[in-house]
Amino acid sequence: MTWQRSIPGLLTREVRINVPLDHSDPDDERGIEIFARVVATPEGTERPHLLFLQGGPGCESPRPSLDPVWPGWLGRALADHQVVLLDQRGTGLSSPVSEPLGSAADQAEYLTHLRADEIVADAEDLRAHLGIERWSVLGQSFGGFTALHYLSSRPDALRAVYFTGGLPAVGRSAEEIYAACYETMAGKSEEYYRRFPSDRDRVARLVGLAGQEAIRTPGGDLVGPSRLRSLGHLLGASGGAERLHYLLERDPGSRGFRHDLAGLLPFGGRDVLYTVLHESSYADGVVTNWAAARTLPGAFRADPTLLTGEHVLPEWFDEDSSLRPWKDSARLIAEHAWPRLYDPRALGEADVPCAAAVYAHDAYVPLHHSLETAALLPDMHVWITSEYEHNGSNASGGAVLDRLIRLADGRLVR
Repeated sequence: MTWQRSIPGLLTREVRINVPLDHSDPDDERGIEIFARVVATPEGTERPHLLFLQGGPGCESPRPSLDPVWPGWLGRALADHQVVLLDQRGTGLSSPVSEPLGSAADQAEYLTHLRADEIVADAEDLRAHLGIERWSVLGQSFGGFTALHYLSSRPDALRAVYFTGGLPAVGRSAEEIYAACYETMAGKSEEYYRRFPSDRDRVARLVGLAGQEAIRTPGGDLVGPSRLRSLGHLLGASGGAERLHYLLERDPGSRGFRHDLAGLLPFGGRDVLYTVLHESSYADGVVTNWAAARTLPGAFRADPTLLTGEHVLPEWFDEDSSLRPWKDSARLIAEHAWPRLYDPRALGEADVPCAAAVYAHDAYVPLHHSLETAALLPDMHVWITSEYEHNGSNASGGAVLDRLIRLADGRLVR
């Protein structure tokens, strides 16, 4: 493979391999293509490899640049590594799933093969194709969930593992996880209204208008009360509170409000798999059965100004035209009995240096669950910080990753 110089300051190589749709079934002849981009600096083509696992699920790997630096951690990573940016199966250029395929049952069955276990199997095929003996892994959010399965199944392939906002619960139900996330979002909502007191009345008014079917996107899609409240996902990222405030100060009948609202809603639109598969990312050997909807706390039912985060609700598949074709498949996914992803015994025997940035007020990955999981790993170095939100890896400009690298290799003691 020849290095390309099309991105200023970077060398890149594009890799495409064919893999089975179902790695566990040797008789399944269905195949898909996996795409990855290897990135290095001109002087770094012999450095060891770092595999990046993107958040999501259902989102492709970032497209790199150095002017400006994107993703924010890339410059730090390239100081020590060649970086492998993998489009997880079904996303980006890896046999992307953008439209429903066949019947709802056929589509749902296909989607069951897009989870962390199959992504790790793809990564192993990619590692073998590239001739890499061992590599390090950086997992952001859902990418960290995938990295933990990697540690459960193939620790021998790993030099080091870095988690940024992505140490998942092990052996916990989806209900427990969502209950903890709702509790965090209630606190973030109250913190937001202390900063912007007038916005509480604005949110109450908007929820009322949404209940009257008076809030719509520029394309005409209804935005109901629960979908409107999902704007709280913005509070889980640095700068998100300001983005929400600037939206709320607009006239809800204006063109600007409708367009900005459509751009800020977290589910639907471009990355539909993010919506359809989201609850499955929390399923460690359970059926989720619309857990986010079933565990909506009484406080949220009583107070419509409490905002939600990554809580997918089934009514959105009726409201949003981009989600409507996936409604029946999403129902079948919610009813699917998922296998276990994490093996506590194997994690306890994993002889791999690990470091994790655990964000104290993470809206999506509960702190206490992350610490329980960290305790399973014998060579884990945890950094708990309130300096950053869930997007700290990018927002810090590489400072988070730098700290994790130094923790894992012993240059920094907590």
